[in-house]
Amino acid sequence: MSEHAPELIESLLADSHATRPAASFASTTSRASRFCELADTVDSRAELEAIRHSIHQHPELAFDEVRTAELVATELEGWGYAVTRGVGGTGVVGTLCQGDGPRSIGVRADMDALPIHERTGLAYASIHAGKMHACGHDGHTTVLLGAARQLARTRNFNGTVNLIFQPAEEIGAGGGAERMLADGLFERFPCDAIFGLHNHPGVEAGTFMFRAGPFMAACDTVAITIRGKGGHAARPHQSIDPILVAGSLVMALQSIVSRNIDPNETAVVTIGTLHAGHVANVIPESAKLELSVRSFSPDVRRTLEDRIRRLVTSHVEGYGATVEIDYIRGYPVLINSERETEFARQVAEELVGPDKVVANFPLIAGSEDFAYFLQQRPGCFVRMGNGAGQPLLHNAGYDFNDENLTVGAAYWARLVERYLEA
Repeated sequence: MSEHAPELIESLLADSHATRPAASFASTTSRASRFCELADTVDSRAELEAIRHSIHQHPELAFDEVRTAELVATELEGWGYAVTRGVGGTGVVGTLCQGDGPRSIGVRADMDALPIHERTGLAYASIHAGKMHACGHDGHTTVLLGAARQLARTRNFNGTVNLIFQPAEEIGAGGGAERMLADGLFERFPCDAIFGLHNHPGVEAGTFMFRAGPFMAACDTVAITIRGKGGHAARPHQSIDPILVAGSLVMALQSIVSRNIDPNETAVVTIGTLHAGHVANVIPESAKLELSVRSFSPDVRRTLEDRIRRLVTSHVEGYGATVEIDYIRGYPVLINSERETEFARQVAEELVGPDKVVANFPLIAGSEDFAYFLQQRPGCFVRMGNGAGQPLLHNAGYDFNDENLTVGAAYWARLVERYLEA
């Protein structure tokens, strides 16, 4: 996930109000008082903390979220939701209908943890070595449960709400969003629009950030295997050294963005791994590189793939080696729809005030499989500050900020109430 300097955040908070688009959903002060306020969820703080800490202490990786899913399902059933288990693997959907309104809304939270060994020292730290909630999905799940509780006890809406608890957001291609969609998510649980949220370290807790249009990057992974000719380190002329080829290729790959992509566009090519050889006196037979490729438009994405394939092939062959390229397309660009983003921003302003809302947050080079949902339904993916100076996402010292539990719950409850206004 991309992080932004504190001075940039302060500037955005100060300037965000001047460039806001006209509202698509009208609201007034008198109407605003009818919907969930921050004070309405305060009494659930202790309960939500206990749930979040329990999930944090028992992290589960992609498609293994059995305990978490059962906890979610049990809580939802206790509050009167119709619960469907096993959607797309370990996914859970809780449905609540009120009145005879024809509209429906979906709100999604992710449940999976990461294969990282936790080093927070917290009393509720992971009890499973090598697994931890280093991206805040424990918080996202708990926030949505808090909203579920509030909506169930007030039922201040007219229509149908589907609360979607998704597995396997972290694994890339073939993840939870794709599996839930393949399992008929929107056919079984119709949604006129869908919304999701992710915490954002480096920004004050309880601050909401929005961006219409492309917001988070497409992410592709490329595995490049260079095959040379192994031999003795003392006789390199009798070999084709794949390490030499790989080293040269690392530098050549850096020319792709700088010399092939319009400077007004955003793209990233990062070589994340390079493995070759085992001992100092042997030239190995092969070397392997793995790349992460990020982009924000379909045209740029296609250009990057084309240039990587062509450059890698010609470069390696120029050294007399051969190459295998495994180009894996991952999550698409996350594109927020204009109308729903403006609506979601307006709800945030009503709840926390304009000083804690950023209307046009910068592009984020991280990726999200919520993008698949937005390919099929209009909606908005929201960012919520996790606290200035907090450890970054995917860090062994990271923890979700409990101050956000009731704020996030109130936000989702209010957004549902406003969307399904009685």
